[in-house]
Amino acid sequence: MKGMSVLMAGVAAAALMVTACAAMAAGAATDATPASATPTTEELAARVDALEAELQDAEIRATADHDKVEGWKPLKGWWDDTKISGRMYYNFSYVDSDRNHVDGTGNGTSFEIKRFYVGIDHTFDKTFSANVTTDFTYDSTVGATQLYIKKAYLQAKLDDAFTVRLGSADLPWIPFAEGVYGYRYVENTIADRTKFGTSADWGIHMLGKFYDGLLDYQFSVVNGSGYKKTTRSKGMDFEGRVGLHYEGFTLGVGGYVGKLGAQKGTETHHTAGRFDAIAAYKYEGLNVGVEYFYAENYTQVTSQTASHATGVSPFVSYTFTPQWKVFGRYDYVKPYSDTARKDFKNNYYNIGVTYSPAKIVDFSLVYKHDGGSDGYFKTSNGTIGGDAFATGNDGNYNEFGLFGRLRW
Repeated sequence: MKGMSVLMAGVAAAALMVTACAAMAAGAATDATPASATPTTEELAARVDALEAELQDAEIRATADHDKVEGWKPLKGWWDDTKISGRMYYNFSYVDSDRNHVDGTGNGTSFEIKRFYVGIDHTFDKTFSANVTTDFTYDSTVGATQLYIKKAYLQAKLDDAFTVRLGSADLPWIPFAEGVYGYRYVENTIADRTKFGTSADWGIHMLGKFYDGLLDYQFSVVNGSGYKKTTRSKGMDFEGRVGLHYEGFTLGVGGYVGKLGAQKGTETHHTAGRFDAIAAYKYEGLNVGVEYFYAENYTQVTSQTASHATGVSPFVSYTFTPQWKVFGRYDYVKPYSDTARKDFKNNYYNIGVTYSPAKIVDFSLVYKHDGGSDGYFKTSNGTIGGDAFATGNDGNYNEFGLFGRLRW
């Protein structure tokens, strides 16, 4: 089309010159022909401009409608039904910790990437799809970053009310609670923080929702060892949840029961169990809620001593503008009930302000404290408390810095 435009413009210019010369010759030969019978130079120039404009419009229309040209087809392939997502949790912070008034070994300033997930979702048809999600995390036991498969499953969505996933997938409770809380990149929710639950496992997962999302559920039959292990268990574990969502209110209850991946031949004295509940309300920027758990023998499956644990976690956040938020949370946990350790208490809290310049990124200035008295206990922040189960044995973990989340 561009070559045609140049050609037509040249022809028109040549015609202009020839016609002008002929007009001059005709005027010199006779005065019988009226002056208006021959176009003037200005008229011919206007016609050339109009012709060029029409050719340019034709080129634009042809470009816009190129997909309608016979024989042209857009390039298609497997990538049309494949999506790649990512999520990174990171922080630049200062840690000051102690155990029995002796400085901890991990004190100081550091930039850390706590989690980096890369997910690949592929849709085969309206029913079947698959997901693979990798998890990068630092493993202090080997002093290096490890790569895990967190999720790897085949999904069959038969209806909004019934979907089946085969493989490693999100478990019913912790991802649900994280969605209600909203600040997983600052800290794990209470059951996950205190190691009384995990977020994913290998097995069969059934989930769905009813009445446009008013009710939802998930039930999972899993190995019980978490997503980092695929060892055979002496029996399958069970976790389930139901949720209600109505006009800003969210209510959820769930539970877990099983041997936590104990292998065949391992002597077990107890069955681990956990009851979960959460209630929250969102209204005009306010999100306030509380999570509770009760666990039995979660650390005592192979021990002859029975024990139970309880924890409660109220939380609140407020959005002033789409870019600015404030938040806070407090956890109180009694991880043991047996006589030797029953006095240990774990207190955790955080407070912060968030700036979100875009939907894909959040920056939060945070102060958090994780402390234990009359003993010790392992949380997501390390071993908290003293070095023995006795009165006066305590320890504290304090951290201040910038915590962030990147997602796409």
